[in-house]
Amino acid sequence: MSSDAPQQSVGEHSGRAARLLVLSGPSGSGKTTIVRKLLKDSPVPLRICVSATTRPPRTGEIDGEHYHFMSKEEFERRRQNGEFLETAEVFSSGYWYGTLKSEIARAAEEGAWAFLEIDVEGALNVMREYPDAVTIFIRASSDDEYEKRLRGRGTESEEVIQKRLATARRELSLADRYRYQVVNDDLERAVEEIQQILRTEEAD
Repeated sequence: MSSDAPQQSVGEHSGRAARLLVLSGPSGSGKTTIVRKLLKDSPVPLRICVSATTRPPRTGEIDGEHYHFMSKEEFERRRQNGEFLETAEVFSSGYWYGTLKSEIARAAEEGAWAFLEIDVEGALNVMREYPDAVTIFIRASSDDEYEKRLRGRGTESEEVIQKRLATARRELSLADRYRYQVVNDDLERAVEEIQQILRTEEAD
């Protein structure tokens, strides 16, 4: 793991100091499994920030638990009102995603770290507003591994795979903007590395 970003104190938001953990990585880096394990066993209190989206709910998804589902009109109105920390259209799908500032405030009020699993574009926006956020980029052991994992899913068309690979290359070029980089070539070791990062950051 590497760290060369300056240590700063996070500003006050909603009357309490907000601490943020931002996790990003290309499709195929194993983020979802890492997030699940961290929420189950973290050395610091974490509260996952539920993203807002304009896409319709999938079977079994619950509003407010999996996503905050919104119409395009509501999403845009709240974006214009400055209620989002970051927003992005994903893979030119026409669907928008974003992190509501209220999610950060709620975590601070609960005495927890706000935990954001977001794409690189969104993470760069977060870094500008919260320069002290603990930012971690998850990467596979090699560039070829991303394609292997994406194809191994067997759920996406060749066109979608190529789009995801192009996005992965672009995101990898920005990995050095993150405070830490963790290689997920062994899941348990990668999770332990992130847990140690959190212990170190909590102690500072």
